[in-house]
Amino acid sequence: MADQPLTARGAATYQRILEVATREFAEYGIAGARIERIVAAARTNKAQLYAYFGSKDGLFDAIFLGSLDRIVNVVPIDATDLADWAVRLYDEYLRRPDLIRLATWARLERRPAGHLVEGHDRLDDGKLRAIAEAQAAGLLRQGDPFDVMALVIAMSMAWSPVSNVYAATAGEPAELHEQRRTLLRESVRRAVAPD
Repeated sequence: MADQPLTARGAATYQRILEVATREFAEYGIAGARIERIVAAARTNKAQLYAYFGSKDGLFDAIFLGSLDRIVNVVPIDATDLADWAVRLYDEYLRRPDLIRLATWARLERRPAGHLVEGHDRLDDGKLRAIAEAQAAGLLRQGDPFDVMALVIAMSMAWSPVSNVYAATAGEPAELHEQRRTLLRESVRRAVAPD
């Protein structure tokens, strides 16, 4: 983004671009997203978009990294209760299916193997430290803290918008979500119980 502070009008345009582009990238991916659709829906122009983000990739990066930060901040880990963390992740995927779709597009189009983002330790470091501390206290099974975290996240995504089996939506009956939360909570609890 430009080094100059945004005016109120500029900030509103910037925010509209982010909102429209989030929907566009979540639906079509990086390659399929169209700048023309984004600027039309955001009521701006290409010059303004490029002034803020530099490129289509720069726009995706801003949105994607922002979405990762949102999940880290909105769903903070509690390593002493990873089952509850998994349920809170499940609920966040229901609230914001676009965020998990963005991560999936990044995996498909940018990093098909290895960590999803470069510098992943910036996002994972606190989580891994919390898991290692809970393991040392005898509260969690032993094993690589990263693998434990990856397992819990994968379990939380069982019904996410990118599930290979079934994608849940917020519009489904509350009882159904509660059944899934109960199953998820108990399954994670058993999976990470101390040896």
